Amino acid sequence: MTARRTPVRVLVTALLAVVLPQALPAAAHAAVTRHDVVTWAASADRLGEGVADRGYRLVVRTSVGGSDPRIRLTNAFGDRPVTFDSVHAGVQQQGATLVRGSNRRLSFGGAHSVTIPAGGTALSDALPGRLPATTGLVVSLHSPDAAGPASGHGMAMQTSYVSQGDHTAEESADRWSATTGSWFYLDAVSVRADASTGAVVALGDSITDGWQSTSDLDRRWPDYLARRLRQADTEIRGVANEGISGNKVLADGLGQSALNRLQRDVLSLPGVRTVFLFEGVNDIKAHTGVTAQDMITGYREIVRRAHEAGKCVVGATVAPFKGWSEWDPAAESVRQDVNTFIRSGGEFDAVTDFDRILRSPYDPERILPVFDGGDHLHPNDKGMQAMADAVDLTALGCP
Repeated sequence: MTARRTPVRVLVTALLAVVLPQALPAAAHAAVTRHDVVTWAASADRLGEGVADRGYRLVVRTSVGGSDPRIRLTNAFGDRPVTFDSVHAGVQQQGATLVRGSNRRLSFGGAHSVTIPAGGTALSDALPGRLPATTGLVVSLHSPDAAGPASGHGMAMQTSYVSQGDHTAEESADRWSATTGSWFYLDAVSVRADASTGAVVALGDSITDGWQSTSDLDRRWPDYLARRLRQADTEIRGVANEGISGNKVLADGLGQSALNRLQRDVLSLPGVRTVFLFEGVNDIKAHTGVTAQDMITGYREIVRRAHEAGKCVVGATVAPFKGWSEWDPAAESVRQDVNTFIRSGGEFDAVTDFDRILRSPYDPERILPVFDGGDHLHPNDKGMQAMADAVDLTALGCP
């Protein structure tokens, strides 16, 4: 199918929507109840050592559109306070270059700088104006004193940019020649939307994080899901990707366990209606003696806490991984028992059977070759799209 070219006037109007404040009559404000909804997020972890006087120009993609965007900065894994003396948000034109006139300064409690204590986060003030869905939002931040453990998301599958010194207000790419594949200090973006609008959070590991998908093209399975939701008649519009490569349900390691990061990475995000839990293969293949009952206990705890917070929970079966170096019949037996529980245990509000979608009909312990990213564990772009296509969109709202 041939892609349609967006008319220039429409494109410019959409880009300027994030730049220019949108005024509504007072009566319209009173008639419409609105709330904050997460439009992008990424799980925080330790990212090496912070560097003083360094700037980051971070590129993210919005899922749901709305007004008055806000960003959340994180120092979750820092061991000392970190100050950000200049933070801007604009629209990507190409690479590190921003659309002219789109880059605006963010404030925090009315101040242009913010100091975040060790272990803390900071939410910006709202930036007046609209932020459309699918915007390449660029957050530029600078810290004069960063040191100790930096917080952020390591495997972004997205190119962002680095500078030395404060060049956050500049819209050109001249001082942003260095690149990074991580998102430093930024962990969420939200917008103001109708009260009926909600979001789904994908809680997962490297498959959700997008490993083996094509970088810079937004081909992780949650990205494909966001595209489907934009075209569907559903109140669930926002998608937050809270996958961490190597993550486990039960034990800390590469990132805190799903149990230990549930509050910060999922339940604290605004407007979340549904938790989509797709995690467990790293626990199973680690050969640490984890049993199916151990996994079931962990899943039940996540479901219990999410339900107590008023969230719907969709469970996804663990995908096949025969051919991966850590696969053996014992791990496969645990996977099969875990999947039986997910399908028929009655704990989840809905189930998506990723195992059924991805497995080969000739050897159901293996991923179908056409979906295999090459390591027999992680799906390629086609596999990612097949996963998203398998999600029942009506189930995300827990009718």
